[in-house]
Amino acid sequence: MQKNQTGKLLFKYALTAKKTFILALIMLAVGVAADLAGPFIARSMIDDHMLAIEKPFYETAKADDEAVSYDGRYFKRGDRFTADEERGGEARILQVGKSFVFVDSAVADVSGDRSFKDGVLTFAHNGEIAEYPAEKLGAAEVFAFYKPEIPGIMTLVGWYFVFLAISIVMEFGKTYWLQSSANQVIRKLRIDVYAHIQRLPVNFFDNLPAGKVVSRVTNDTEAVKDLFIAVLSNFFSGIINMLGVYVALFLLDMRLGLICLFVVPIIWAWVVLYRKFATKYNTIIRSRLSEINAIINESIQGMSIIRVFRRQEQTKEEFENLNEDYMKHQNKMLNLNAFTTHNLVNVIRNLAFAVVLWYFGSAQLGGVGIISLGVLYAFVDVLGRLFQPITGMVNQLAALDTSMVSAGRVFALMDEPGEPVTDGSMPRYKGNVEFKDVSFAYKRDYVLKNISFEAKQGQTVALVGHTGSGKSSIINLLFRFYDPQKGTITIDGKPVKELPKQWIRQHMGIVLQDPYLFTGTIASNVSLGDERISRETIAKALEDVGATKILSHLPKGLDEPVVEKGSTLSAGERQLISFARALAFDPAILILDEATANIDTETEALIQSALEVLKRGRTTFIIAHRLSTIRSADQILVLHRGEIVERGTHEELLALGGRYYQMYRLQLGATEAPAPAASAMQPAMNRI
Repeated sequence: MQKNQTGKLLFKYALTAKKTFILALIMLAVGVAADLAGPFIARSMIDDHMLAIEKPFYETAKADDEAVSYDGRYFKRGDRFTADEERGGEARILQVGKSFVFVDSAVADVSGDRSFKDGVLTFAHNGEIAEYPAEKLGAAEVFAFYKPEIPGIMTLVGWYFVFLAISIVMEFGKTYWLQSSANQVIRKLRIDVYAHIQRLPVNFFDNLPAGKVVSRVTNDTEAVKDLFIAVLSNFFSGIINMLGVYVALFLLDMRLGLICLFVVPIIWAWVVLYRKFATKYNTIIRSRLSEINAIINESIQGMSIIRVFRRQEQTKEEFENLNEDYMKHQNKMLNLNAFTTHNLVNVIRNLAFAVVLWYFGSAQLGGVGIISLGVLYAFVDVLGRLFQPITGMVNQLAALDTSMVSAGRVFALMDEPGEPVTDGSMPRYKGNVEFKDVSFAYKRDYVLKNISFEAKQGQTVALVGHTGSGKSSIINLLFRFYDPQKGTITIDGKPVKELPKQWIRQHMGIVLQDPYLFTGTIASNVSLGDERISRETIAKALEDVGATKILSHLPKGLDEPVVEKGSTLSAGERQLISFARALAFDPAILILDEATANIDTETEALIQSALEVLKRGRTTFIIAHRLSTIRSADQILVLHRGEIVERGTHEELLALGGRYYQMYRLQLGATEAPAPAASAMQPAMNRI
C-alpha cells in the first residue's frame, strides 16, 4: 500500500476522535505559547530592570517609591518621569567589573572598555578615550538604586509562575486527551479489522497462517497506537513548538530569525532520507515478527506431535533462523538510528549557536551593541528550545516509520475482498438439495467434475471415497465457502448464488470429525452464545444425544469450564457436545463429517439412536470412512477423482460388486463381506 494512501486512511480514523484530538492540540498550542513566554519574561527582566540601572537618572524634587536617595539628593530613572514632572541634572550608574560607580553628569557613549581609578571613570573605544569624574558605590547604595526595580522583577516572576502553571496544566491535558483519542482510534481500528476478518472468505485462511493474522490484529495495531500517542504527540508538539520558536525569534530580532531558517530544509531532507531506508528495514522486521508469531502458534498447537516425533531441535532451528533474521534487520535499524538521531541534532544546534554567538556575541563584546544583552540571552534560550522539539521528533522517526509500515499491513488486510454481510434472515427451508452438472476447481485443476445428484427433505446422503476424491469439496460448495465454476446448486429449487450466504448457513449444521470447542462452558459451547437457545433447549439437546450420562461426572454440569479446544475433555465428550450443538440449532440441512470416527464403540452405540433423532426431518449429508455407519443411508455416492462413479443404497452397491464393494470388503475382511447378488446389480446400474 502506498504511503500517501496509508496516511489518508490513518487521518480518516483519526477523525473518529476529532473532538478530543482538537482539544488536545489546542491544549498543546496553549502550552507551547505559555512555555515560550519564559524567555520574553527573562529578556524584560534583564533589559528593563537588571541592566536598566545604567539608563540615565535625573535629579528630582519629588521623593516617591521610584526615587532613590543619594548624597542628600533624589534621583529617578529617566523613563519613569511623568510628562509634567520636572527633571534636574543627569546622572549615571555604570558597572565596572564587579563594582558600580556614580557619575554626576551625562555620559555621551558608554560603549568600549571601562576602567575606574582614583575617582576617574575611563572609556576606551576605537582608540579614543573619554574620562568622567565618578564615585564608587557601596553595596547598600547599589541596592538603593536597584530597589525601585524589585516590584517590576517580582511582577515578572509572578507572571513566570503563572505561565509555568498554565504550561503544566496544558501538558497534562494534552497528554491525557491525546492518549484518550489514540485509544479510541485503535479500538475502532481493531473492531474494524476483526469484523473484516469475520467477512473474509474461507480460502483466505487456507493461505495465511493464523499467527500472521493475529500479529496484524495485535502487534501491528499496537504499533499504530504508538503513532497516535508518541509520534503524533512529539511531531505536533514539535511543529507547533518550532512555529512558536520562529515567531519568538523574529519578534526578538529579524536578522536572528532569518539566520536560523537554515534548520528547516535540513530537517525536511533528513526525514525524507531516513524514511527511505527505514521503511525497507521495517517492512522486513514486521514481516519476520508475523512469521515468528505464526511458528510459535503452530508449535504450540502441534506440541504433542513435535515431541512424539522428536522434532524439538528442528523446530528450534527454524525459530532461531527467523529470530536471527529479525535481529539482523533490527540491528540495521539501530545503526541507522545511531547515525541519524540526536547526534546530528547536536551538530546542527552547535552550528547555529556558533553562528549566532560569533556574529552577534563578538559584536556585543566588542562594544558595537548590535543587540541588547537581554535580547541575546533570550535568543540563545529560545534557540535552545528550538532543538528540544527537533530532538523529540528525530527520536520518534523510528516509531513513525514502524507505525506507518504496520498501518500499511493492517490496511492491506482490510483491503482483502470480503463477503458481503446481509442483514435479516430467511424462513427455515425444507432442505431439498440438488447439484446439476457441478464442476469446481480450487486453482486450476478441477477437483469436482460434472457432479449431479438430488437429496430430498429427510433423506440421508452418504459421500464415500478415498482421500482427495472430492467429498469435502461438495460440503464446501454446499456451505458456499466456495462457488462452482460450472453448474448450479439449488436448495428448494432456488439457486444458492441468489441467496445471501448468511441466510443459507442459518439453517445448516455441521458435526466435524475433530470438533472445535471454544473457551467458556459446556452450555456456551452448545448455544455458541445465541440468546434464542434457552438453557432448557441446551439440556434437552445434550440429553437427546446421550451426553447427560457421559458428562454426569463433571462437578458443575452445564457450567463446567471448557478451555481452548476442550483439551480437558475426552474426544468422545467433545464430540457429544458438538452433536448437541447441531441439534440445538435445529438445522434443515445437517452435515456429519465422519462424526463418529473419534468415539469409542460403547459411546457410538449410545448415540446411534440419537443420530436417528437428529437426522429425522432433516436432509443429512454424511462423509463416511467407516462404511458400516452408513448402511441406513437413503443414497450413497461413491466418488473417485472428483466424479460420482457409483450411487445407490448399501445393499444395491454391494450387489453391484464395484468400487464400494471392494472398499467394504477391505474394511470388514474378505471372509465377512457378502458376495454381490446378480439380481440386485441391475437397479444399481440404472442409478448411475
